Amino acid sequence: MLVSEILRIKGHTLFTTPPGRPVLEAVQVMAQHDIGSLVVMDHGRMAGMLTFAEVLKALAERDGTLGGLAIGDIYQRDPLTAHPGLDVMDLRRVMLERHARYVPVMEGTMLQGVVSFHDVAKAVYEDQSFENRMLRSYIKSWPDEESAA
Repeated sequence: MLVSEILRIKGHTLFTTPPGRPVLEAVQVMAQHDIGSLVVMDHGRMAGMLTFAEVLKALAERDGTLGGLAIGDIYQRDPLTAHPGLDVMDLRRVMLERHARYVPVMEGTMLQGVVSFHDVAKAVYEDQSFENRMLRSYIKSWPDEESAA
C-alpha cells in the first residue's frame, strides 16, 4: 500500500496556519477539529509543522501559559516528509525511527496532505486483516489429503 492510498481514503482536508498567529489560536483549532497537528504555511509554501508536542513543551517551559506566544516561535521547521509513492511499511519504519507522529506528504513543493501515525496503523491493520481473511479462505478450501490421493 502506498501513502497516496491513505490520502485517498482519508481525504485531502488540510489544516494550516501562518507562523505569525498565536499558539492559543492553533490549540483552539486543533481541539475543535480533533487533530494533533497543523501545517505551518509561509507565503504559500510549507514552512514546517506545529504538533501537540511543541505546544506541550511550550506550556511546560512557560509554567502552563502561552500568553502571546506565536506559532513561529515553536513550530518544527524541518519535519519528516513523505512522497505519495512511498510504501506505507517504509513510512512506518521511518516514523518509528524519528518518533514522528505527523508527516506532511509532499509532491515536489506541493503539499498533498498529512498522514498521522494513526492513519498508518489503521492502513497496516486493514491490509493485514484483508490478507488474513484471504489466507483463511484459501486454507478452508484446501483439499483433504485423502481426497487428493
